[in-house]
Amino acid sequence: MKRIVIVGGGAGGIGVATRLGRRLGKKKKAEIILVDMAENHVWKPLLHEVATGTLDTGIDAMSFRGHARANGYRFQQGRLTDIDRAHGRIELAPIMDGDQELLPARTLNYDYLVVAVGSVAKDFGIPGVQQHCHFLDTTEQAMEIKNILRKRFLRYAREERLKEQVKVVIIGAGATGAEMAAEMMHAADQLKGYGFNMDASMLSITLVDSEERILPQVQREAIARSVEQQLQDMGITVRVGQSVIRAEADGIVLASGERLPSDLTLWAAGIQAPEFLGGIGGLETNEDHQLVVKPNAQTTRDERIFAIGDCCACPQPDGSIAPPRGQVARQMGHMVVNNLIDLLKGREPRREYVYRDLGSLVNLSRFHTVGNLFSFLGGGVMVEGRLARFTYHSLYRRHLLEVYGLVRGTLMMGVRSLSHFLRPALKLH
Repeated sequence: MKRIVIVGGGAGGIGVATRLGRRLGKKKKAEIILVDMAENHVWKPLLHEVATGTLDTGIDAMSFRGHARANGYRFQQGRLTDIDRAHGRIELAPIMDGDQELLPARTLNYDYLVVAVGSVAKDFGIPGVQQHCHFLDTTEQAMEIKNILRKRFLRYAREERLKEQVKVVIIGAGATGAEMAAEMMHAADQLKGYGFNMDASMLSITLVDSEERILPQVQREAIARSVEQQLQDMGITVRVGQSVIRAEADGIVLASGERLPSDLTLWAAGIQAPEFLGGIGGLETNEDHQLVVKPNAQTTRDERIFAIGDCCACPQPDGSIAPPRGQVARQMGHMVVNNLIDLLKGREPRREYVYRDLGSLVNLSRFHTVGNLFSFLGGGVMVEGRLARFTYHSLYRRHLLEVYGLVRGTLMMGVRSLSHFLRPALKLH
């Protein structure tokens, strides 16, 4: 029986494992194995809610092991370190708990391999970023930010009157940076209902980007203007056209020489594939460590290895590469499932990925939602307010339905809605 290994349990990888498990694993037509560093899956677009405590991972996180059992695949926890193409196997790093080794380094054989490890923040080689900035690439990083904020708020709450604001600088005014800024403002405002002598006024947030406007990846400038106005109305300072040349323990330095003090600096500017992919297994990669693939998602140097989503460079008919977006990972995942099934049936994987922009949505917590739908149709349709918010939340509902199935997905949506009604608005522990 052929073995298909998927590395990476993000939206793309978990989708591939789920569909292959249901179509092949349960019917004993192939062995499906998912590998991920974490034990649980959290939808990455919601990590900023984890970081502020507005999302409870105890409810919204999905156990890979439990999901694997229900959907016909196996789960292995581990971090990919190398690919041995000659012997058709991957190498996994040991799992450590401090100095204690929980699981030793292991190898895992494959007949076909799907790499779906996503992306990480790109520091552009700027001094001090890795040492002094916090990132929002994983659930663990989001939890670390939440703990830092909680401790900072507790310290300031001891004072009867706040003597100074908590200063937060967010580098990168794309969707992640903008949504994180708004969510932090919302969380700070909610704290006054938990016995804290504070509100949003004690939080000073500055959003910095080197581009001339926020949301530089969003084509419609009207969306960027709407989001920027809303951020400013919340009291968030927006600084565009400002390049960072150095990060320090208590602030950042701009190219103009100006220094912005900061109690917490978050880095959300630019993305790249994880560095360990650079040349892994002798596969072709680009300057951003992405695996170079053919239009059918097969890597250029090994037809048994596929890559999807942010970690791959998939060529498009116009000479560009597919952008690093969640919808691309999902769509490529659907295609790869069908191509793998074709291979198992002795057919060539003929399906090729052509990106169609379904739109962009930016959700500024409870304050405002705006975006563009069906961008590939003559520029699309701009939406704001309740319709935009409903559409934004429907993306997560669709993800739940794809991962859990119709019945369980619907029940999960009900559980999530009920928990939001019953539990506190913020998870402070």
